[in-house]
Amino acid sequence: MTIHLETQSDLEEAVHTLIKRDPRLKAVFELAGMPALRRREPGFAGLAHIVCGQQLSTVSAAAIWGRLSAAFDPFDHDAVRRAGTERLGRLGLSAAKIKTLKHLAREIGAQRLNLDVLAEEDADAAHHTLIALPGIGPWTADVYLLFCLGHGDAWPAGDLAVQEAIKIGLGLPARPTEKQMAPLAELWRPLRGAAAHLWWSYYRAVKKREGVPAGSN
Repeated sequence: MTIHLETQSDLEEAVHTLIKRDPRLKAVFELAGMPALRRREPGFAGLAHIVCGQQLSTVSAAAIWGRLSAAFDPFDHDAVRRAGTERLGRLGLSAAKIKTLKHLAREIGAQRLNLDVLAEEDADAAHHTLIALPGIGPWTADVYLLFCLGHGDAWPAGDLAVQEAIKIGLGLPARPTEKQMAPLAELWRPLRGAAAHLWWSYYRAVKKREGVPAGSN
């Protein structure tokens, strides 16, 4: 059964379960404190928001998203599917991002992609479904699963802040690679999403700066 992190109490219960399961996390928790649950809008709008922010500064991403979401009422896959490429470009989207959003809109419109169903799937299977889509990389997939769908086992293995936090918190000689992050997190299944929240909180405590992806409130 898939565990969901829908409320702050869900996250707190999951974190306490993790600490009991892995005693190494007790010291991490004592320094980090209880993380706050971060959520974003689900569905097409939530995924489009993440795509718009790929490889951009927080300020630039917010500006583009503000223009894009204001230009369509409602902002949904049908609106983007019908929109002209030139119009989307004038709002600040790159050609690559327009292509990605158009493809997503067509797949959802044709009912070949159901983003809501991913919330109930195994985290790894849902991850692979998303990264099979053009323009959707591992980081985007994991951020969507964790923050938009509240998937309790989503694991952002490629997130640099989580990697750095694990290196420090577990006393590793080097920051683990994305590939190495998978076996490191096996003990935390099916609550790897809660573990990610804890590691982001630890990163903030140790580095004195935010590590959670921008826009996750």
